[in-house]
Amino acid sequence: MLVLTRKKGQKLIINDNIEVTILETRGDNVKIGISAPRNVSIFREEIYEEIKKANKESIKEISLPEFNNAINIDDSRKDFTSEYLNKLKSVSTKINKPDK
Repeated sequence: MLVLTRKKGQKLIINDNIEVTILETRGDNVKIGISAPRNVSIFREEIYEEIKKANKESIKEISLPEFNNAINIDDSRKDFTSEYLNKLKSVSTKINKPDK
């Protein structure tokens, strides 16, 4: 971990394209501004942890028969590979949507 001391108005530059500016200090609080490209995600730690938790909860483990049922494939037939592969393309949103 890099530890720095900065004063109001001073900046940190990260990777040539992210700029962190110290806007204000008041007691134990520091107000910062961050300029970064739109493709860079920036979250407060507690929000980031909630996002990770929600992502883990949205993943549902299912058995092969449940999976086949979700995409309406009769796995008792011997040759269903092409139908299976075609339906597999659209199944991820169907089985990973959290129940409301």
